[in-house]
Amino acid sequence: MISNPAIARGAIFGVRRLDGDRTVIVGVPAAAFIAVRSMTTAYLGIRAVSGTARSIAPGKGGTPRQQAPTAPPGRRAP
Repeated sequence: MISNPAIARGAIFGVRRLDGDRTVIVGVPAAAFIAVRSMTTAYLGIRAVSGTARSIAPGKGGTPRQQAPTAPPGRRAP
């Protein structure tokens, strides 16, 4: 989450440095918004997958999925 303020500071610096050129005023904040959105989405996605994996892992507090019993070799299941 430290990267989001750094991206915002870079965008502000970029707009100030280029002295108000209209294409820059639109382009730099748009690019910064996309970067912040991508970083936040990646962070939240990794947390969600990590939490799900932790909850289904055996021995880690979650209940593992149980597989349906299978017939022994050589016998057919009814």
